[in-house]
Amino acid sequence: MPEISRFYGIIISIFYDEHNPPHFHARYGKNKVVIDIRTLEVLAGEISSRALKMVKEWASQHQQELMHDWELAQANKPPEKISALD
Repeated sequence: MPEISRFYGIIISIFYDEHNPPHFHARYGKNKVVIDIRTLEVLAGEISSRALKMVKEWASQHQQELMHDWELAQANKPPEKISALD
């Protein structure tokens, strides 16, 4: 589970060779959520509303990079790091 970003205690990861739709995982404490890269909708799980707002804000700023990392991971190549939320 390659970590691609970390900010305010939130860890963002993209797994290798996963199912569609393109998505990423966010972990905050013991809670986890799966977010669709294209729509930024929650596909599974839940985290606090405050953390979710930060994750979605970050993802909206980095959608192209997230899609690039998704494509790398699907090809079993390591995804690139993405800058944290400012």
